[in-house]
Amino acid sequence: MNKNRLIIFLLLFSYVANAKEYALKKWVFTAYGEVYYGYDFSNPANHEKPDFLCNYKRHNELALNMGIAKATWSYLKMRANFALMAGTYPQYNLSSEPLWAQHIYEANIGFRLSSKRNLWLDAGIFSSHIGFESAIGADCWTLTRSLLAENTPYYESGLKLYYVSPNKKCSLGLLYLNGWQRIARIDAQQKPCGGLQFTYQLHPKLLFNYSNFIGSVQPDSLDALRTYHNVYLQVNVDGRLSATLGYDLARDRNARHQYAYAYSPVGILRFKCNKEYTMAFRAERYYDPQEVMIKTKTGNGFVVNGYSMNLDRKLTDNSNFRIEAKVYESSSAIFSSSSRQNVSLTTCITVKW
Repeated sequence: MNKNRLIIFLLLFSYVANAKEYALKKWVFTAYGEVYYGYDFSNPANHEKPDFLCNYKRHNELALNMGIAKATWSYLKMRANFALMAGTYPQYNLSSEPLWAQHIYEANIGFRLSSKRNLWLDAGIFSSHIGFESAIGADCWTLTRSLLAENTPYYESGLKLYYVSPNKKCSLGLLYLNGWQRIARIDAQQKPCGGLQFTYQLHPKLLFNYSNFIGSVQPDSLDALRTYHNVYLQVNVDGRLSATLGYDLARDRNARHQYAYAYSPVGILRFKCNKEYTMAFRAERYYDPQEVMIKTKTGNGFVVNGYSMNLDRKLTDNSNFRIEAKVYESSSAIFSSSSRQNVSLTTCITVKW
């Protein structure tokens, strides 16, 4: 090889190497896992906690609630996310989905529609726009989720148009969805479902959010309609003390155009004791006398008050140990032991990579 060819070869090799390195920089790979042990003092024989829960579902058993492997890609005006999961959370919460979808946590691609505005259009499977809690336990103030969160979507699929203001104080999302927590549409349903999310930073320490869902969760022949409203405020009092106040209202219309309602207020108080320990206290009420959102085996309605106390211990920058005691009190005997009360203790270790 003569001198000129050698120089050209080295230049080409350097260009390809740099291109590969630059391409790899556009990818980000992350992982998350949470292992738990939960004990339900009603001691259910089938090792399952109540039907209206899908997280930390197993009783008296060491189990994986969720393990996620995720790849994120971004380049210029495009972005994409793909994540697979395993654990008892997808086992119970995605059991009604097709087999191919039951282990997909996220799969979407987005396009920035404006070079001057932070306006994106995303399509695929993504996290729900409803509520202040997600399926990722480490991102939630309490170990277990509220009744409100357990009975609203954790995920959804469709199209999402999302805008963030230049000062990042305000955001607005419009969604076209395949249904109420659905990846694949249910049979005999053709009518569209949609939603809206509006978030506003009223003050550096005060966040307001309103989200809704409008659509049917039944086949079109039943002419049913669900309208769901979700409102919450989050306030950071002094860096150590924080609070979340939420309220959800659901209305379902049946084939005879009769309406039934359910509502759920919830309050969470979180206190950072020091750099290692954090405590959280939750009080909630779920009022669903006509079983609009939550079905029971008794048919007597779902009217439940819940109370929990949470303690977190930071193990490393990426891991935490959590323990929570929780009590549910019902107006009727809806629990597995034909009792009006359900008491549980849950411990969990979360790790982010």
